[in-house]
Amino acid sequence: MSDPTDAPAEPAGLRPPAPAAARNASIDVLRGIVMVIMALDHARDFVSGAEFDPTDPAHTTPLYFFTRWITHYCAPTFFFLAGVAAFLAGRRKTRAQLSWWLASRGLWLVVIELTIVRLAWSFDLGSPYRFLVIWALGVSMIVLAALIHLPRWAIAAISVLAIAGHNLLDGVAAAPLVGAHGVSLHASAFDWLWAFLHVLDYPVVYPIVPWFAVMAAGYAFGPLLDGTSAARARRLTWLGGGLALGFVALRLTNLYGDPSPWEGPHVVMSVLNVSKYPPSLLYLLMTLAPAIAALPWLERLAPTRIGRWFAVFGRVPLFFYVLHLYAAHVLALLLTYAVTGTFWVTGFDLWVVYAVWLAIVAGLYPLCRWFAALKARRRDWWLSYL
Repeated sequence: MSDPTDAPAEPAGLRPPAPAAARNASIDVLRGIVMVIMALDHARDFVSGAEFDPTDPAHTTPLYFFTRWITHYCAPTFFFLAGVAAFLAGRRKTRAQLSWWLASRGLWLVVIELTIVRLAWSFDLGSPYRFLVIWALGVSMIVLAALIHLPRWAIAAISVLAIAGHNLLDGVAAAPLVGAHGVSLHASAFDWLWAFLHVLDYPVVYPIVPWFAVMAAGYAFGPLLDGTSAARARRLTWLGGGLALGFVALRLTNLYGDPSPWEGPHVVMSVLNVSKYPPSLLYLLMTLAPAIAALPWLERLAPTRIGRWFAVFGRVPLFFYVLHLYAAHVLALLLTYAVTGTFWVTGFDLWVVYAVWLAIVAGLYPLCRWFAALKARRRDWWLSYL
């Protein structure tokens, strides 16, 4: 079987980036890397038979823990890069045009979450609604559509305040929104509002704070990508390193930044086991620090075959996201039927999860490459929403 990198010459739009476009290419590569890693997490969701929390040091295994832990880098990086992309798009649009595009695309993402993505998870449009990552991404875009009318320093200040300060509100809880027989009659309007804003309270898995601030921070970060490659590398390396040191100092001292202090005999896993729902300050420091510091290195990787391979997924993230959910669900059902003769998924060992993940990524690459080339070749307005 031929190597997928031994393909014919890249079509227009998929050729190695010119030096002036290296920073943009590095963004595509980073986004592609996190999309591929994200597919591992969802393959685990559909295929794994584990009946324990893979990040609970008391019950997990190191391999299960790190299989889940590495995927923590996906959502924060994607939200942050969405903000960076909005900043770069703002150089081609008026502020009013950018605001309209962000608001309309954000609304479109909310619709996709509640329809196409909901069907992918359950294969049943009668299933309960869940407010997951795509809905939070959409609402964050709508918020950013308003924030871009403020001075950039104000956007940065709001972002830092929300990211660094929201853990002060961890003690404010909401009553359960859903009971044994559906929507709880005891949940007040405040409970619903607070669940959508800040706490994990099913069906709200991705509350808005601080996710909107991660995207806004990416927008405010945009100008740091200007300048020469050497100057950019210094800035991003120092910024990423500083954020990483902040994570280490706060986490090891248990001073602030996460509702769950590290403890117990499993030191490494406990230290790294920070809260995602909602993402704590330490969670965001842990994940965004290496993403920012990696950008200069990815500029060098971008022109290579490996870099161009990842960039394909990074150029069509929503397209890949939707397709990979359906692929993972279908493969889980087919595997189960092949083994048990039924479609009741009982789960498989972790090695099967990795096999399914690789099959999904390899199988969807040609489709993503085709769609990335289509988007590079054409300028139809609707393509910017996919």
